[in-house]
Amino acid sequence: MRTTTLGSSGPQVGAVGLGCMGMTHAYDPAGRDDDTSVAVIRQAVDLGVTLIDTADVYGPFTNEELVGRALAGGLREQVVLATKVGLTYDGGNLAQGGQLVRNGRPEYVRQAIDASLRRLGTDHVDLYQLHRIDPEVPVEETWGALAEAVTAGKARRIGLSEVSVDEIRRAQSVHPVASVQSELSLWTRDPLTEVLPYCESEGIAFLPFSPLGRGFLTGSIASTDDLPADDWRRTLPRFQAEALAANQALVDAVRAIAERHGATPAQVALAWVLAQGRYVVPIPGTKTPKYLADNAGAAGLTLTAEDLARLDALPAPTGERY
Repeated sequence: MRTTTLGSSGPQVGAVGLGCMGMTHAYDPAGRDDDTSVAVIRQAVDLGVTLIDTADVYGPFTNEELVGRALAGGLREQVVLATKVGLTYDGGNLAQGGQLVRNGRPEYVRQAIDASLRRLGTDHVDLYQLHRIDPEVPVEETWGALAEAVTAGKARRIGLSEVSVDEIRRAQSVHPVASVQSELSLWTRDPLTEVLPYCESEGIAFLPFSPLGRGFLTGSIASTDDLPADDWRRTLPRFQAEALAANQALVDAVRAIAERHGATPAQVALAWVLAQGRYVVPIPGTKTPKYLADNAGAAGLTLTAEDLARLDALPAPTGERY
């Protein structure tokens, strides 16, 4: 796989990364298969997919443990390992009806990094990210605690997730921002207006999560019946029947371009994301070897100017994100 850098001054990574959330969290929890997921992570490294992204809240905690298991035995040194802090559950995990709560208190960040390192089986992460900003804590205070992890050698770089340009600037006043992670796909294009251009101008890596529209842009989800019974996506507005029907036009356009290139819809959707900037590294999630190889292949697909113009002109999706 071709490589790029994590921002203007970061380490080399494969042009496409791997998001590990769905291996233990949110999507199809009854279909969890840790052995297969471990094999997928190891296969990713073989394919050159070297940015591996997880978070303490996924599970919670089980995702970091899984990633740590997969990278044991020498693979840890071959990847850029990223995790996150700042979200916790109140009242049980997602499957138990728990509610996500933001926690940006410095004392929490300080203990959370140590717990993440234990679960991951490493003495440092390459990228430590603030999952969400806590409205009750000034971002400067939370960011200062993440910066302490860099000073202590527990994190090489620190990043933000789902933030505004003003929030990035406020964090930058304390410590350099290495990356910004936000949702970006053909059905979520909000960051293209301000956040992504700012990141490009500052040499900050931009890491799109859900670059395949939570799987919708692959063309494999025509109705909620195509989702497992306990899949979190069933609760989202864009996966309700009326919205799914309206949004099929997006999939149809992607599929038409894919047919002309002899590619898959997923590869076209990812190639569009990759074309949005120099430092854009999408992190599609999968726990299936076939889909991992499919996603990795997007790094070798170059869309024409006509393809990009057609995709850029697609209408906004029906339904809110959450």
